[in-house]
Amino acid sequence: MNAILDHVMMRVEDLEESLSWYQTHFGYEEVGRWEAETFTNVYLQVPDAHDEGALLELTYNHDGRTYDFGDAWGHIAVRVRDVYEAYDQLIEAGVSDYRDPDSCGGSYAFVRDPDGHEIELVERDYGEMWSLDHTMLRIEDAEEAIGWYTRKLDYDLFRREEFEDFALYFMKPGDAADEAMSVELTYNYDGRSYEMGDAWGHLAVRAEDLHASWETLMDRHAVDYRDPESCDDQYAFTKDCDGHEIELVER
Repeated sequence: MNAILDHVMMRVEDLEESLSWYQTHFGYEEVGRWEAETFTNVYLQVPDAHDEGALLELTYNHDGRTYDFGDAWGHIAVRVRDVYEAYDQLIEAGVSDYRDPDSCGGSYAFVRDPDGHEIELVERDYGEMWSLDHTMLRIEDAEEAIGWYTRKLDYDLFRREEFEDFALYFMKPGDAADEAMSVELTYNYDGRSYEMGDAWGHLAVRAEDLHASWETLMDRHAVDYRDPESCDDQYAFTKDCDGHEIELVER
């Protein structure tokens, strides 16, 4: 399987406000839109993105619902050259102060978008400014989760960080470019469980052949959640071992 991460989807309550926020502060461009009867999907990306760079999908449901964040999803992270300069730029532009670099040891920082999704700023010397670096998911069993992404999607564990009370595991395909988005699996040692909520939607991975990739996942005993036929043969969904939804999209 190719399984490069294609996009991460989050739900928003005011589409125009969210679009303006990402376009103003991150310089994102709208690169695609799907208008359905009951919802709208908008796809955003930095200009001059790498071929393997990921998109941000904003989903707006037309019924005016509100969302619960839960805690099974953590954040998205965007790339910056200097975390202090980037954070100050956002604060000066009116973004709310959330976790400044000093409170994070000087190596990263956090802001929130208008809906409350957490966005980490991480220093990287590759990729376009503000491009998506990783998406963080919380997991209940580190060995099981690492095994799921290794066996089901052929991902490699390329970085790990062990701390006093939690560990971080970063995974993506072994041949993926540096600029490709990775998944960060966060494991807390206290054995807690998590609520999925609905403010976050899914991660999507690329498939060169949707049906062949789906059959591979079924052969590897992935969850049959929404098969290609049930999605008009345009995409499909499985779930990882913690219940995070994973979409397959043909590119």
